Amino acid sequence: MCMNDIDTICSPWKDNACCTANTSQEAHEDNSYLYNFNWNHCGVMSDKCKQHFIQDTCFYECSPHLGPWIQKANEDWRKERILDVPLCLEDCESWYDDCKNDFTCKDNWHKGWDWSTDTNRCPVNTRCRPWTEVFPSAEEMCEKIWSNSYKFTSLKRESGRCMRMWFTGPNPNKKVAEYYLKNGAEVVVVGMGLSLMLMLGMMFF
Repeated sequence: MCMNDIDTICSPWKDNACCTANTSQEAHEDNSYLYNFNWNHCGVMSDKCKQHFIQDTCFYECSPHLGPWIQKANEDWRKERILDVPLCLEDCESWYDDCKNDFTCKDNWHKGWDWSTDTNRCPVNTRCRPWTEVFPSAEEMCEKIWSNSYKFTSLKRESGRCMRMWFTGPNPNKKVAEYYLKNGAEVVVVGMGLSLMLMLGMMFF
């Protein structure tokens, strides 16, 4: 259930959030109880890069408008996940640009870590590499890092057809979610100007 007791840390969602103030606080910790995930697995992550991951956590934990992209998940640690959330181009590119001088050892951060010490460490036979070597492009990073939770798009913020990870003022994602809910039978192939109409509830033989 969405809560309204969130503090100013995940401030964009202070008026309507699906997380508590305590969750918001933990989103800012280097090794939070939320996932016990350590951002500093390849040395200390730069502040500007880490800020995007904090925003990513706030967006995932607090946004009340991710409904169109929630899917069931058959995994021990979660029963639901988001899939192919269309991120605005500026959000993805700025995230990538601010992390390009950092290091990591994996392109998929959802799985494959060494958890033998109760926090994530780089797996055996991997090495820390420059960010741009692991992720050659913003598209590669945004789509791969969380197992296709996000979809890279050429849609700009002013289009009203992409989700913003961070914002000031009224939440622009509400209208975006409403658009995709209303047009649920239409799959928009972003960035190509094409659309595929799916006839829901009908079978063709």
